[in-house]
Amino acid sequence: MSDIRADSAAAMEALARGQLHLQAGERALAAAALRQALNDATARLTAHNLIERHALEGAFVEWMGFNCEIAPADDIFRFFENHPTSVNPLRDYLADGWRTLSELMLLLEAADRPLLKTSSVLEFASGHGRFTRHLVKALGAQRVTVSDVVPDAVDFARRAFGVTGVLSTTRPEDLHWPRRYELVFVLSLFSHLPRSSWARWLMRLFDAVEPGGLLVISTHGEEAARRQNVALDETGFFFAASSESAAIDVQEYGTAFTSEAFVRERIAETLGSDCLMGFEPSWFWRHQDAFVLRRPA
Repeated sequence: MSDIRADSAAAMEALARGQLHLQAGERALAAAALRQALNDATARLTAHNLIERHALEGAFVEWMGFNCEIAPADDIFRFFENHPTSVNPLRDYLADGWRTLSELMLLLEAADRPLLKTSSVLEFASGHGRFTRHLVKALGAQRVTVSDVVPDAVDFARRAFGVTGVLSTTRPEDLHWPRRYELVFVLSLFSHLPRSSWARWLMRLFDAVEPGGLLVISTHGEEAARRQNVALDETGFFFAASSESAAIDVQEYGTAFTSEAFVRERIAETLGSDCLMGFEPSWFWRHQDAFVLRRPA
C-alpha cells in the first residue's frame, strides 16, 4: 500500500512540475514531466489532456490527426484503465474507437451503403466520444450528430469535436428528433436495456431514420451469453441491474443479453420483418451481434 501511495505522490508531483513548465513556456521540460505523470492513474488523464491540448512531444494527435483529449467523466476510459489486460489504457481507448469505425465501415460495405458516402449520421448513446472522434475524422463534423442522456457527454462532444449534440431522455417517448438521418448508429445500447424499454427505444430510434436510410444496432447475443455463462429465459432475454456506467440508473441501463430470435421478434412486431436488411453475429468487438434495418423509401 505504501508503494502505491508513493507512486501516486510521485505522479502528482510530476504533474505539478509539468504545469509549471507549461506556464513558463518550457515545452520540452513540460512534456518530460507530464509523460512521467502518465504512469499513475491519479494523474494520468490530467497529464494526457495537457499533452494533447498543447501538442507536446508524445501527443497522440501528432499521428492520429484529431482531438485526442478524453473527458474526465468518461466511463469507457475508466473501463479500459481498470481492465486487467490493459497495459496502456490511453492507447487502448483510442485504438478501440478506430476498431469500431473499421467494423462499421465493413458492415455498411456489405450492405452496399458506404459510410463515406453517407450524408448524415446520428450516433446515439454516444458517450464521451470514444468512437465519435473517429467518425468525425472520416466524415467531418458537419455530417455528425451525437445524442446521449448524460449532459456532460453531449457538451464534451460539442466542444471537443464540433458536432451537433442532442440531449437524450430517460423515456423514449419524451425524445423529439430535430431532423432525420441517413444512418442512425446505436452501439451497445440494446445490450443494456431492460425489457420494459427495449422495443420502445427500437421504435423511437427507427423514427430518426430518413426514408431509405439505415438503423444499425448491436446486442449481446447468444455467443456473448455463452461466454458470460448467462442463461436466457424462455423468450431469449436476460437483464441484470449492473453496468460500467456510474452516471445512469442501473434499472434503466444495466446489462442485457438477447437471442437472435428475440431481436427478430421485436423487429417484426414493432417495425415489420421486412425492415431487417442484415444480421452479423459477434460482429462488434467479436462480442456483440449487429443488426442492419432499412426504413422504407
